[in-house]
Amino acid sequence: MKLLLNIKKENDDLGKQVNNLVNKLPAKKYFNYCLTLLVFISCLNINAQDVDLSKGKKYVLGEITVAGNTAFSEQTIITYSGLRKGKEIAIPGEDIGNAIKKLWNSKLFNDIEVYVTKIEGNVANLQIKLADLPQLNELKVNGVKKGKVEGIVKDNKLKKGTKVTENLITTTKNFLTKKYKKDGFLNTKVHINTIEVKDSIETSRVNMVLNIDKGEKVKIKDIFFNGNDILSDKKLRKSMKGTKEINRLRILKRSKFIDSAYQADLGHVIDAYKENGYRDARILSDSITYNDDKTISLHIDVKEGEPYTFGDIKFIGNTVYTNEQLSRLLRLRKGDTYNGILLQKRIADDTKPDAQDITNQYQNNGYLFSSINPVEVSADNNVIDIEVRISEGKPAYFNSVSVVGNDKTNDHVIYRELRTRPGQLYSKANVVRTVRELGQLGFFDAQEISPNFNNPNPVEGTIDMEYAVKETGSSQIELQGGYGGGGFIGTLGLSFNNFSIKDIFKKEAYKPIPMGDGQKLALRLQASRFYQTYSFSFSEPWLGGKRPVQFSTSLSHTKQFLYDFTTGNADKSKSFNITGITFGLAKRLQVPDDYFTLSQAISYQRYDLNNYNTGLFTFGNGFSNNLSYTFGLSRNNTSVDPIFPTGGSNFSFTAKFSLPYSMFNGVDYEQLSEDYDDALEKRSTATSTTDLAYIEATEEITEIDQKRYNWLEFYKVKFSGEWYTQLAKDLVLRPKIEFGFLGAYNNERGVIPFERFYLGGDGLGNFSLDGREVIQLRGYPNQSLTHLDESTGSASQDGSSIYNKFSLELRYPITLKASAKIYALGFLEGGVSANTFRDFSPFNLKRSAGLGIRIFMPAFGLLGIDFGHGFDPLPGQTVKNGWETHFIIGQQF
Repeated sequence: MKLLLNIKKENDDLGKQVNNLVNKLPAKKYFNYCLTLLVFISCLNINAQDVDLSKGKKYVLGEITVAGNTAFSEQTIITYSGLRKGKEIAIPGEDIGNAIKKLWNSKLFNDIEVYVTKIEGNVANLQIKLADLPQLNELKVNGVKKGKVEGIVKDNKLKKGTKVTENLITTTKNFLTKKYKKDGFLNTKVHINTIEVKDSIETSRVNMVLNIDKGEKVKIKDIFFNGNDILSDKKLRKSMKGTKEINRLRILKRSKFIDSAYQADLGHVIDAYKENGYRDARILSDSITYNDDKTISLHIDVKEGEPYTFGDIKFIGNTVYTNEQLSRLLRLRKGDTYNGILLQKRIADDTKPDAQDITNQYQNNGYLFSSINPVEVSADNNVIDIEVRISEGKPAYFNSVSVVGNDKTNDHVIYRELRTRPGQLYSKANVVRTVRELGQLGFFDAQEISPNFNNPNPVEGTIDMEYAVKETGSSQIELQGGYGGGGFIGTLGLSFNNFSIKDIFKKEAYKPIPMGDGQKLALRLQASRFYQTYSFSFSEPWLGGKRPVQFSTSLSHTKQFLYDFTTGNADKSKSFNITGITFGLAKRLQVPDDYFTLSQAISYQRYDLNNYNTGLFTFGNGFSNNLSYTFGLSRNNTSVDPIFPTGGSNFSFTAKFSLPYSMFNGVDYEQLSEDYDDALEKRSTATSTTDLAYIEATEEITEIDQKRYNWLEFYKVKFSGEWYTQLAKDLVLRPKIEFGFLGAYNNERGVIPFERFYLGGDGLGNFSLDGREVIQLRGYPNQSLTHLDESTGSASQDGSSIYNKFSLELRYPITLKASAKIYALGFLEGGVSANTFRDFSPFNLKRSAGLGIRIFMPAFGLLGIDFGHGFDPLPGQTVKNGWETHFIIGQQF
């Protein structure tokens, strides 16, 4: 603020007297007297001896005028100042000072000056002279990416029209400097220039140029500790999770300095001491030194103190659980090395909502309002006695339970998944489980499900529970085209994952389809010149609506035409047709726990071959029937988000059986096998394929195979298990193992040519026409790792009857928003397959490693790409396979 003391040169002595006076005034009144008194004196042009400076004289305000560069009207400024014509004020006095304060506090003006322009008797005229603060016209930000500019504008309130003050410029500069230094840019420099805009508009405006020079992120060359004798430098450095020295071998943790991480790591250093009994450890000081190679070194001085042990640990206030029960949960004994961090975790582990701690023990049994606090009551001779003080409170019951945010999904679909009911005793475990079940439905954004505790009443022992959900797209469309298998392949697939079949005949329910009952309906058509596939499936997760019993059915038909090598076209006179139907039931169990699911299914497939001789099957004409029963037992307790689980495990065991026809159909398969060998030998002696002996032998082989495979006889077992472990906040490790075996009841009849395992590639089963299972093993071509066919010297086209696979994935989420979930991954995996147990070597693996990315969009399902490197040669080759690129479309997670 500028105070104009318009004292004339001849009144220098007067000025000195005024200065002496105002220096003696209280600070509160300095401003008012300094302005009004001196302006009054200068305008009257009087001598010092004519003025009584000890008190102001009262005047009646006459005309009040406004001067200066401002876009506001004179009346607006006068009104806002609080001064008005006819008002009696003291000059000097507080009225003029208050008027200037009001104008200044509006943050609209600068250079505010008040003059007494004329005095006649007891009437004084005033002039308010001021200038508008300039408005921000345009902002240009240099030195950062365009996408960051919006955040800078928002954080610093630099929108167009903002009043530009020195304070705004200084605050913006300091904010950006501190912001980038916290992100590791210690050499950040920020320069702000303003340029006045001169045009026909009277409003004062400026353009601002914001130059940000972040410089390079500074790396940490050394971390030095001083004063540590008990814990080594290496252990202390290891305790610092986000602050690391330069190490070229380290991949996951960088050595760039981040101030926020460094401050947190200073606390982790102290925690390392506390975990080893040194509860009095302190950071005395820390500093940064800059090295000539543009790196920094950190110097941390610590005081370790003396070691402590636990003394007596007593529980005070507990009536629900005995001391022995609580001691078993605490798992700390007298004489143990004192560990304050572990003590707190055993009482309340904030990192795990389902931790085995004392707090959860109470809260899982209704005591929501309980509080548990460990108190150190004695530390004599470095032995710490602890009292765990417990206030149990009243048991809490759910008064009401509600769900909000479900715009499409019907209430009954959600409420049947809730583990918390009105009138039920509160249980934290049930709340956590409910969140998990709602996330597993796939109808809501798993990251946005929020359990809200409303109206807690410790006196009455009640609470209202509200689950807030956010609907996400649960239907998917698959529309794609590509070139493969010798021609164009088109695919149209529709998957409705929250379907409502009861509303299928209600016109008003089509928005665009009937939705909300949690049923799944899928339609798929895939066609090319060489094959056509049609499929339909439907499932109801709560058959009857009362129990979690899932009913599912599927129907499919596939027609494959033989490739004509002479014309390059499909020979439609030679075809292989498969028609199949399946019915299944899956029930959630209660024992051993309710994460287990028992599933059963009956399926039938009809295989028709019409002159379809490819070597893929042992016969080219005829048919086979496959009637089978499948039994499955699985346990899935993976955490909330099914797309990106961060914890839990998923195990499954399935066994698929056909009837043992050879026990009661009266066929002598031993004799049939001998006849088959004789026919093969007879055919091998033929001079050509047109030879009569060759034709007769082929017909005999076909007849034998028709008898052997009229009804398929087999059993098939599979096992898979995967675990999810959160290594850090954003890193998830997923190991997985798989095993499969296809066997025969009667060795003379042999293993069937269908239902086999094909190892290698992206795992997509677009051509799974014969019940085969395509097993992913990245880094190798699709289905290239089946057992070696000695007759061809390469991988067999008939698939394998046994396989196992090991894989390890490290996943990192890029975004987990409902619109698109994206995560990157690195993988190591290996697998092997064989045709018999005798040839099976489970650890003679084909190995690979690589990187990939996954994108899940509700409308399109899972998409991804993997770059895998195969370290071993393909069957029959001697050179490692090398790099392969795999595209993932619609595959499960």
